[in-house]
Amino acid sequence: MQSYQLFINVTKEINLKVGKLGKFIFPAGSYVYTGSARKNIDKRIKRHLSKKKNLHWHIDYLLNNDAVKIINTKKSQMTECNLNKKTKGTIIIDGFGSSDCNLSCKSHLKFTEN
Repeated sequence: MQSYQLFINVTKEINLKVGKLGKFIFPAGSYVYTGSARKNIDKRIKRHLSKKKNLHWHIDYLLNNDAVKIINTKKSQMTECNLNKKTKGTIIIDGFGSSDCNLSCKSHLKFTEN
């Protein structure tokens, strides 16, 4: 399984409902989301880059907002959770993207700066 990171810019503060997690305020600034794909990681990343998709994962709700842009992507051979643990940043939403986490990560989305 390969992992990847999405480097995201939120241009203004947004109040957003994220699936069953609930409603949250995302401050303007930079974020890093860490995910994985069992197969075809390029297809997964391409899906994230598309605005036209069914909202399935937590990250889909954030990326669907017009104030949110992916500014870079990076693939890794590290496991999703190990890569996430090595990523600096502040957790602002517990449980975001980490429902299948195997290392007790609080979140796979980190706020890195504003």
